[in-house]
Amino acid sequence: MAAFITDLMQSIFTPGPTPTLLVATNISFACLQVVLLMLLIATYSIHFIILSFLSAGLWWAINWFAVELRAAEEAEAEKKRRLAETGLGSDSETEAETVIETGDVGVGSKEVEVLEARGELKDRASLGGSKSELSTEDEWERVSENEKDK
Repeated sequence: MAAFITDLMQSIFTPGPTPTLLVATNISFACLQVVLLMLLIATYSIHFIILSFLSAGLWWAINWFAVELRAAEEAEAEKKRRLAETGLGSDSETEAETVIETGDVGVGSKEVEVLEARGELKDRASLGGSKSELSTEDEWERVSENEKDK
């Protein structure tokens, strides 16, 4: 029993659903269901039936999530194992694309549209006043310019 409590305390700080934590969760929900059943027998209140259904749904959802998480971890481990076997795996966790130069310098993507600069830039420091005042005035000027363009 002492080993279980020690494992439970250590599993709290371990990421993911550990087996010890799942056992403790299942025991807790089973005890909750027993308590709700005893309260239902003692009071004949429908509230305890509803609470029992809610508790059972949460219990099922927690176990379902743990199973799905374990399956996802196994799939990820299998993927890494396959990459290691084929020799395509690398030490880097980021994926990189290989760039092949064709010799055409200056050829760019056809999907990018070049925008022309509109208006002129103003140096805020030369206008005087505080930066917040200039910032607000500049924002209102940009808004009014955009409204004129429409």
